[in-house]
Amino acid sequence: MSDLETLTIDVNGFPTRIWRKGSGPKIGFLAGLGGLPRWIPFLDELARSRTVIVPSLPGFPGGDRGHSVLDSHLDWLLALREILDKADLAGADLVGSSVGASLAAEVAALWPATVGKLALIAPFGLFDEKNPPTDPWAQRGDAVAGLMCADPENWKALKSPPDGTNSVEWPIEQVRASEAAARIFWPLGNTRIEKRLRLIKAPTLLVWGEGDRIMPRAYAAAFAAGIAGPTTTRFIANAGHLAELDQPAAVASAILGFLGNR
Repeated sequence: MSDLETLTIDVNGFPTRIWRKGSGPKIGFLAGLGGLPRWIPFLDELARSRTVIVPSLPGFPGGDRGHSVLDSHLDWLLALREILDKADLAGADLVGSSVGASLAAEVAALWPATVGKLALIAPFGLFDEKNPPTDPWAQRGDAVAGLMCADPENWKALKSPPDGTNSVEWPIEQVRASEAAARIFWPLGNTRIEKRLRLIKAPTLLVWGEGDRIMPRAYAAAFAAGIAGPTTTRFIANAGHLAELDQPAAVASAILGFLGNR
């Protein structure tokens, strides 16, 4: 397995981090709520057989203040299209989690030639008033970890400052990530993506943590029914909304098994 590389691209005048590790066919990953302030075991699992490329989203860790110039949903999608092109991910398989999964689905709908196969971990974007998602931006700070993961310690480990980190910059970066996600998905994660799901022709895997306390399990069936391409759904035991943090090996195995070798 190759060492982790960190590259920087320019998106709308802001530096944007690209991580790259592993060998084999390329696979992109768009992180969920909170972004990725550090590399996680799930990505190592993918990198055992794939070249894993992880672009930061604007405003998320590694994405500087790029969200500050994105005023509409279209702005976000155009920025992401540019990021995927500059990260050398055009035509590659694409995996997304949570908010990143919603954006991955949008790209597959609008620019189908840019995505091979698609794997979505509990995507945002739909809203059913009879069974609404939990609003992550309306929660007390001490409740967030238990909403993100079945084991709250997995969220806390992701967010804990590494040794030597600037004590002022680290919390600012984390708050910025929440602000960036809210700019796309507030309120309640509803982007009316149901209008575009029929444009997704890519074979799609839907992954849901059985203990997801953000996106109700019924939303997996709603996504599967709306997507035009063939879909497969996998539920992961002992996992919450960010299933890749709770069960990295199980989620990676499900995704790699679905994607196969391309």
